[in-house]
Amino acid sequence: MNRSFSALIAGLLFGAGLTISAMVNPAKVIAFLDIFGNWDPSLAFVMGGALLVTIPGYFVLRKKEKPLLEEQFFWPEATQVDRKLIIGATLFGMGWGLSGLCPGPAIASVGAFEINSLIFLGAMLTSAFGYRYISQRNASRP
Repeated sequence: MNRSFSALIAGLLFGAGLTISAMVNPAKVIAFLDIFGNWDPSLAFVMGGALLVTIPGYFVLRKKEKPLLEEQFFWPEATQVDRKLIIGATLFGMGWGLSGLCPGPAIASVGAFEINSLIFLGAMLTSAFGYRYISQRNASRP
């Protein structure tokens, strides 16, 4: 199995999981985030299920020398909570709370041609590339 096929299968499984769990439904996500109103805790079980698979997986993979289809692991290197992380997490949370979408579900819901998902995805990509452009421009200044 090559890397591209493996990535395709992983992406399809991830997208199917998001769709089946209704995480692509902004109303469901907003109801989950509305803890002081009409709270819907069902997505906590989706997140809990993901953690039940992910956490043991990290412990198993940390003992391996290298992954099956790569030459090395790409573990996160940043371990400090800094200003960029706090600002980014705050903006992410605000966007998630206002729209009911985050990047994974937005991409998964594009296939349904939901206009709100397409607008969200366009805004997300514009922001990401805009930030990269501004960061690179500022880094090249003396």
